[in-house]
Amino acid sequence: MEQRSYLSSFWDRADVVIDGNVSMQQGIRFNLFHILQGAPATDRTSMPAKCLTGEGYEGHYFWDTEMYMINPFICGAPEIAKNLLDYRYRTLDQARERARVMGHGAGALFPWRTINGDEASAYYPQGTAQYHINADIAYALNYYLQMTGDTEYLLAKGAEILVETARLWYDLGAFVDTRDGKFCISDVTGPDEYTSIVDNNFYTNSMAAENMRNAHRALEQIQKDHPDRFKELKQTLRLKDGEHEAWLRAAEKMYYPYDENLRLFGQDDTFLYKKPLDKDSIPEAKLPMLLHFHPLAVYRYRLAKQADLLFAMLLLGDRYSLDEKRRHFDFYEKVTLHDSSLSPCIFSILACDIGYYDKALDYFNMTSRLDLDDYHKNVYAGVHAANMAGTWMSITWGFAGMRVYNGELFFRPWIPDEWKSYRFTILYRGRKIGVTVSGGGADLGRAETAFDLLDGGPLTVYVDGRPVLLKKD
Repeated sequence: MEQRSYLSSFWDRADVVIDGNVSMQQGIRFNLFHILQGAPATDRTSMPAKCLTGEGYEGHYFWDTEMYMINPFICGAPEIAKNLLDYRYRTLDQARERARVMGHGAGALFPWRTINGDEASAYYPQGTAQYHINADIAYALNYYLQMTGDTEYLLAKGAEILVETARLWYDLGAFVDTRDGKFCISDVTGPDEYTSIVDNNFYTNSMAAENMRNAHRALEQIQKDHPDRFKELKQTLRLKDGEHEAWLRAAEKMYYPYDENLRLFGQDDTFLYKKPLDKDSIPEAKLPMLLHFHPLAVYRYRLAKQADLLFAMLLLGDRYSLDEKRRHFDFYEKVTLHDSSLSPCIFSILACDIGYYDKALDYFNMTSRLDLDDYHKNVYAGVHAANMAGTWMSITWGFAGMRVYNGELFFRPWIPDEWKSYRFTILYRGRKIGVTVSGGGADLGRAETAFDLLDGGPLTVYVDGRPVLLKKD
């Protein structure tokens, strides 16, 4: 009876209903059920990349948790999201120790691969070098705060995580004269594991800058609204005068590789100038490449394993124009192999942003039944939990165009022609909101959207840029 009640509550808050495609409906519910099974009931554990369904990755936690799996929980079961964030807070002292081991005099460096809070990566170019894990955790924390308005969590734990991760970036990077005084970050690996140990990885630099901005903003807010807590933090964290202003200066001066002739940002300093290789010339039997080729034979080509630069453009979408997103999508789609199951959902979401609706649906189809139909023939090692959460992200972030910027909620809905409707529910700052999208399709370029404010006070949201006031009933 208790389990029935718990599951009923979860589906009431987190279900996605698709009217018009039974196969996709089955896929997304299968996926949501599995990530719920893999979610921790306490703050003492996190979520393995395979949940508890197989021995793949030896039960370790990666960035999969914060950049994918946590998102349905933030919007539908925030108590689970808080457990996941609490696990990182519990291991913060170990992250501080790890930073010292890696030669950093300040901040904390969370492990790329872990169970108990210690780094478990064996091959450092694709493990420890993925410093972006720090910014991923900080981004997930900030997304949780934006969606929930949980100021108490910011005061009690969140600020400490933001401060220590921001400190790490400031210690890692430098203002470089030969780059016109820009802040540069060297010798890291971004999400794309087919390029390792690079300078100025676009994703890493972008997310590091966002991490430092959010840390600065949080301290400014706390100093203004909770001066006593600010004094405590300043003492316990030994914050120096002007320290958080320095983070903001580094964020604003962050360097991003750019080619004026191509009018493109580079994935890193050298990516645009590497030897091109037609990805279609690689035999399917030789994929994923790192299982069949020496790493150096992979690193030298202009190829990406998965979404990297485009992921940054998605997460920080308000910084880039529609034209910029389209140019970069067109270029990086041609060089991305999607050898990681984490990649197609990101392409699906961004394709919705830029109006490539056929591609958005194709990429969504790659994610929705990946494990149910065992597309990759490797479910024996466990499910692909990040991809499972990616199906939820593809519907809410992608098809519905849901974003939160500066504490305000935006939608830019679209619906596939063959679907009659889809609907989902989100929790947002003490409110429960039902969203139903119907009609429309690519031919109309938009869709009809109905909102139900099921609980909580009035709220203004933005649909296709227009303000819409939601009230109960």
